[in-house]
Amino acid sequence: MPLYEYQCKSCNNTFELRQKFSDAPASVCPSCGGEVEKLISQSGFALKGGGWYGDGYSGGSQQSPPSCPSGGGCAGCPSAA
Repeated sequence: MPLYEYQCKSCNNTFELRQKFSDAPASVCPSCGGEVEKLISQSGFALKGGGWYGDGYSGGSQQSPPSCPSGGGCAGCPSAA
């Protein structure tokens, strides 16, 4: 379930709530009962594993580009260079 961050408009209390996507947004501050607004916060995002950079662009094992079936005459072909 996602974690949402809210801030009270009255007392500036900032708090987090773990809610389902289908749940209605919070509207009441747990501290003072005032009106709250949902904040846009930074998500916890991490890339794991080799991925495209680690597998193809990190300078590791160099693979030759595939040969062009037309003999390398097309401008968009990697072997045309």
